[in-house]
Amino acid sequence: MKIKWRGHASFLIELGSKKIITDPFNESYGYPMNPVAADFVTVSHEHRDHNAVETVDGQPRIIRGSGMITMEGIIIKGIASFHDKHQGRERGQNTIFKISTEDINLVHLGDLGHVLSAGQVQEIGAVDILLLPIGGRYTIEAGEASQIVSLLQPRVVIPMHFGTPHLSFKLAPLEEFTARYDLIIKKPSLELQACDLGQEMKIIVLDYL
Repeated sequence: MKIKWRGHASFLIELGSKKIITDPFNESYGYPMNPVAADFVTVSHEHRDHNAVETVDGQPRIIRGSGMITMEGIIIKGIASFHDKHQGRERGQNTIFKISTEDINLVHLGDLGHVLSAGQVQEIGAVDILLLPIGGRYTIEAGEASQIVSLLQPRVVIPMHFGTPHLSFKLAPLEEFTARYDLIIKKPSLELQACDLGQEMKIIVLDYL
């Protein structure tokens, strides 16, 4: 599995010959727009910094909402959640996506706006890699993100959806989350197999493309 961060909540996830893009954005949000093609695109919710599917090349299958699909050894499961702390009354629904393949379970929390319930933790199940929003304002903030890390017990945490020099609006900086942990690993991208995960949790900060 190869993971590259495109900025904000968007990742390019390469699974053998298949490519998944999560939560694509357009040029108005400040990040570089490098052309990219994919087989699947997951959309956590219908805000323009997360659903710009027209920016993805090829003819990808667009995946929205709850449910499960299985294709060519890849399982993608959508789990219902909310974009705020008030049952979606402020910002609506959010879908958490769990992608399972190659004996690795990767979870993308989208614009999660609340700490997970016991039922959601159970529905998510085992997590190896967690793509975690930390920037507050529109999502959980650093303290709530740390609570979710404790609930899900992933082996790798990759922060996303935080303030950077390119982002066109203000979110909390990365350091509000990473200051809570002793070991932070920075990488341009991440490539691993299940045997590389280890038992100790790692916080890995990726460069955005």
